[in-house]
Amino acid sequence: MRTADFRLITEVVLSISKTMAVSEGTSMKCKKPKILCVDDDPRNLSLLNAMLTPRGYDVVMVANGREAMEEILTGRIDICLLDIMMPGMDGLEVCQLIKSDERNRNIPVVLITSLTDKANRIQGIVVGADDFISKPFDKHEVLARIKMLLHVKSMNDRLYSAYNNIARLSAIGEQIITDFDPARFNFMEKIDSIVKQIIRKSFDLFDSPQIVVIGMIDQAGGCEWLRYDSIGKNIDRSAIKMNIDHKLAFASSSTPTVLFYNEDDNEAEPSALVKKLREHTIQVSNMVQYSSDSFCAIAINYGREVTTQDATVLSSVVMQSLFLKQLAVQVMDTKSAFEYTIFALARASEVNDEDTGDHVLRVGNYCALIAKHLKMPEKFVQDIRIQSSLHDVGKIHISPSILKKSGTLTNNEWQKIKNHSLYGSIIIGDHPQMLMAHNIAISHHERYDGGGYPHGLSGEKIPIEGRIMNLADQYDAMRNKRCYKSAFDHDTTFRIITEGDGRTSPQHFDPLVLDAFLKVHERFSEIFILTRMVENVVDLPS
Repeated sequence: MRTADFRLITEVVLSISKTMAVSEGTSMKCKKPKILCVDDDPRNLSLLNAMLTPRGYDVVMVANGREAMEEILTGRIDICLLDIMMPGMDGLEVCQLIKSDERNRNIPVVLITSLTDKANRIQGIVVGADDFISKPFDKHEVLARIKMLLHVKSMNDRLYSAYNNIARLSAIGEQIITDFDPARFNFMEKIDSIVKQIIRKSFDLFDSPQIVVIGMIDQAGGCEWLRYDSIGKNIDRSAIKMNIDHKLAFASSSTPTVLFYNEDDNEAEPSALVKKLREHTIQVSNMVQYSSDSFCAIAINYGREVTTQDATVLSSVVMQSLFLKQLAVQVMDTKSAFEYTIFALARASEVNDEDTGDHVLRVGNYCALIAKHLKMPEKFVQDIRIQSSLHDVGKIHISPSILKKSGTLTNNEWQKIKNHSLYGSIIIGDHPQMLMAHNIAISHHERYDGGGYPHGLSGEKIPIEGRIMNLADQYDAMRNKRCYKSAFDHDTTFRIITEGDGRTSPQHFDPLVLDAFLKVHERFSEIFILTRMVENVVDLPS
């Protein structure tokens, strides 16, 4: 060993006693930067270890390029000090492998060279080396370069983390909006989905929390707490009991608050909430908290210090979900009012057709049943259930004396009856949201063979909703007693629709609709019986 190396070792050993006191006083809570030293000469490794370990660095020493790559791929390395001249895989090859891997390219690589090794330095720049250290080692130079590179890596990591947070926030936001369906919106399912997207699912996802805790205040003032833990690729959700004052976890006003805490920050005292979480066996090294007056989300133990960007991500996804929850309620309230208005108008159209009872409700259920059997889209099924109730709204313009006439109608009276289809389409208008109701009103008396009214349309020129409604309306009309006819039972009605009776013929109906009726006709009978049972209960004297 050279004399210079012995002098350096002596200097390092003498300095250890001075630096150990400082290192012992360093908080054990701080995560030590992990430095990988790669050299086939154990004496060089010993020198680097003697320099770095007393300064609080976690030193990993390996003797060749293969072992170095194993550490890079399996451990979280902050800096790699890499000797160029090694047997097998040399330092230049290792550096190139590190820098070609997107997961590891932010790791600073310092190549160890001799002062006169100009060619290897140039090649080192080509393969992506961040810095160089010359032999023999100068302690102050080594420590200064490491400190500088750790600072650069910290800045790069923060930039990379911020980019990931922006990308993740955009992806989560896009999915939240894309999946939004007010009719099926379930707030807890949405929270579960968000947690699955932000929680850590593998060791190397340092930008994600290990634990997520959700708190919700119910209408009675009680609080439900849920804890989410990642178990492999699965997320475990469990209800937990936490005796935490509402003031610690929830905002005192309707204005949300967002906080973040890092245990390694010597100036940050653990909050009362952190202490309470630890009392409930939830160890907190860092966390981000979103709080409103009734909802609290706490993301705990990221793989690095948390920043304002992490707080922004949590706040944004939670606020989007809370907004969609409120929006879903408003949409459903509006939809409910819309449906109520439709049924009210439909009821008004029945005022002079009193024997039909709940005809408008039944035909909606018949139509939905057939549409579902025809595998129509779910929106179509729901729309026809509601909007078909307006099929006879045009009867408001027909005189009660005609609607309730028990004898044979004159030609003029019959023409007025047929006009109710046109009147209905005019009343409903051409608003896009009411297009189905408009189509049903004007076409539900058209026949597949072209013998219907008001326009004598045939086949698929008749809107599918009109073709469905034609059969449903005829079925219910035959089942009901009218001033001009008695009621038919289900079997008689089924026979007339499928075989004909001189007035009604199977050719009047779309073959596909008729085939669907053949398969579900018993359900028609059930719907009719159930609604009649309800009518009878309602009509009982008080």
